[in-house]
Amino acid sequence: MTDHNSPAGAVGEGQPSGQPGPFGPSQQPPQHGWQGQGNQAPAPQQPSAPQQPQPLPSDAARAQVAAAWVRSTPRAGQAAVPSLPPRETRPQGESKKEKRERERAARKAAYEQKKAEKEQRKRGGAARPTAATAPSPSSAPTAQHAPVSQHAPVSQHAPAHGHQAAAPAPSAASPALAPGTGSTAPAGGGLHPGHSGHSAPKPLPARDFDVPKPGGRISGGGRRTHVALRATLLITTCVFALGSCGVMGLVIGKSSGTTTAGLDASDANRYRLTEFPTEQAAAFAEQYAQLCMTFSPDTSSARRTDLARYASAGVDPDCGWSGEGTSKAVSVTWDGTAEKLPEYGDHGRYLGVQVRTEDGTLTTLTVPVYVQNLATGEGMRVSGDVGQMPLPAAADVPEVDQGDEVVDDTLSTQLQKEVLPGYFEAWGASNATAMARFLTPDATLTATTGLAGRLTAPQIGTVVALVPASAQNSKPYTYDSGQAVQVRVAVEWTDSKGVAVRRAYRMTIVNTAQGWFVKDVRGGVLDAEGGRADSDSDSATGTASPSAGASGAPSPSAPASAPVPSSTAKPGKS
Repeated sequence: MTDHNSPAGAVGEGQPSGQPGPFGPSQQPPQHGWQGQGNQAPAPQQPSAPQQPQPLPSDAARAQVAAAWVRSTPRAGQAAVPSLPPRETRPQGESKKEKRERERAARKAAYEQKKAEKEQRKRGGAARPTAATAPSPSSAPTAQHAPVSQHAPVSQHAPAHGHQAAAPAPSAASPALAPGTGSTAPAGGGLHPGHSGHSAPKPLPARDFDVPKPGGRISGGGRRTHVALRATLLITTCVFALGSCGVMGLVIGKSSGTTTAGLDASDANRYRLTEFPTEQAAAFAEQYAQLCMTFSPDTSSARRTDLARYASAGVDPDCGWSGEGTSKAVSVTWDGTAEKLPEYGDHGRYLGVQVRTEDGTLTTLTVPVYVQNLATGEGMRVSGDVGQMPLPAAADVPEVDQGDEVVDDTLSTQLQKEVLPGYFEAWGASNATAMARFLTPDATLTATTGLAGRLTAPQIGTVVALVPASAQNSKPYTYDSGQAVQVRVAVEWTDSKGVAVRRAYRMTIVNTAQGWFVKDVRGGVLDAEGGRADSDSDSATGTASPSAGASGAPSPSAPASAPVPSSTAKPGKS
């Protein structure tokens, strides 16, 4: 049997390079040496004389053919194994350290090359072509031999059209394809005069530039420019932030500050604004006026002692009283007037006080008051003699126009007889149970409270029911459910002493499905006539006539000389 895996059993395979097999000539082409440098084509080989194959025995020939067929045919279920690229070889005797040094040198050379290209781009020119590196023996392609023209030199010209010349691996100096010919131009030689289509590559325009990666540094500036740009942006942001904080602080500080409205002297006089303690000084003047208008021979010594506690040293100790007659002040009220004392500035005022005596006489006195401490109101004294003044002038009241009022007499009579008597009786006694029969659910507090028995036995007098404007177009007047009507009522009451008094009220009555109910009650009704009840001569009466004493100070007169008020005059009116 023949060993199929033996190197001797293969047809032209497994044999050492250059040695003939058992039969026939050598299967490898003869080796051609490259004598030229650069891109020179190999010299053509001279044809050799054909060799005659040596005859082999038939059994050996068949064994070799069978072994070659078995080795080249893949087995069932297996795929053909592709041929692997040639293994990189390194010189014999090179250590790992030398290999690392060689690779480091190669990386350094590549970095220097890129750096040189970048500097060239910064200057605006195109990158210079680098020298072509020699192809390694393992990566150099096998040249395809073709006959060369007799007229073209082998070392400078490429073969004819349609044929390729042997060239090294592509590099930065690799020749470009000639347009329209399909052949390659030599890398080291110049252009042939006959080939006008071959031209050198044009340099890149100066406007081209590299675009940096997102987030990367800006090209052309370097690390210093990048750091300076970052520092500028950071400083600018800090300046804007500090400026914003300062502006906000100023705005908030101004808005949060306490501001007071400024008032001039005219505003202070208009609204009677002053530092003088007017109310405390007025109360002090009222006490002094009450002592001054109350006198009797039996209490003259005690009265003089009491007056001395209020007045200064030069003031009349009897407050103008001559020592005769009697009088008693029943009410003393400050009339609201205050005149500045020029001698004391802000510390003194002339204050007006109204005094009513037990005989009904109303008198107005002017009392000068000095205050030492304006902040606390301490140190008050009556700094002069009192003076008696006339009552304030009274004006005429204008007439009230009631021409547009429409009175419903039918409703007035109905309310006078059916609703108001029972309601006012319960209202005067503050009887909540009885008042509930006459009140609406939303009645006011004054309508539900009452007088708590101060007035009793009400007698309904005049009742005036005013027709609303929405119900004035129909006669007889009709009212919708829930419609309110204004009513003026005069009621005669009896007080706790049995004296009959008359009081007037304004009421709001609401119409419902069950009848008329009271919603609100308010006191007081206007006088439509207006004018004045007294005369100019009557305004002078009702005041005590002063009599001059030895010192010339005014003093209240005796009751014998005081006129008696007329029976027609109303108390409390001037």
